[in-house]
Amino acid sequence: MNIPAHAPLHLLHQAAIGTLATHARQPQGFPYPTVLPFAPDSHHRPTILVSRLAEHTRNLHSDPRAGFLIVHAPDGDVLNGQRVTLVGTFEHVEPTPPVTQRYLRYHPEAERYLVLGDFSFWVMSVERMRYIGGFGAMGWLTQAELDPLDPVSFDEENALVEFFERHPRRPAQVQLMGIDRYGADLNISGARSRMAFDTPAPDAECLHAALEDCIARHANA
Repeated sequence: MNIPAHAPLHLLHQAAIGTLATHARQPQGFPYPTVLPFAPDSHHRPTILVSRLAEHTRNLHSDPRAGFLIVHAPDGDVLNGQRVTLVGTFEHVEPTPPVTQRYLRYHPEAERYLVLGDFSFWVMSVERMRYIGGFGAMGWLTQAELDPLDPVSFDEENALVEFFERHPRRPAQVQLMGIDRYGADLNISGARSRMAFDTPAPDAECLHAALEDCIARHANA
């Protein structure tokens, strides 16, 4: 395995959409792929918001095993870009504040779907993932190998988002969608951007310092 440090983790935060492959009910057992938005949770697992009437949702109710493909190729060169294929199971989760608020920071337009009452959240429990980052940079790893550190808690992340939003030097076009020990997910003028930290941030003091650096970089850009 020859994978750059933390590259698969950062990739899970760089893309806004992924390809979900479920097991079709009709014709039974065949792969059924579909493209849909997702947001990474605090453990970097894909969270999706899907209609109860959608074919892929019905497939998950029948068989929760699935694959999820994430690609990041901003120049359009998919074969030389980064991609990761996750295999595991999806589980329906309740729309608690940690789930809902984090998802809506990544996809604020999804609030209109929640109002309908027909949509529900599902989170993927990852068995293994296959990362490909270009020629010679590929390999398999587990969820535990992806990130051994404790996640940033819901309350801590909310406090960091509030700190970021109220910072007097924050450019108006830059919003913080989410933060973890390894980087910050930003919305810059409507486009997603990942700021990877030079070193993991193990505590609140380090996270605040990383956000200060992030604001300074964009304020001076």
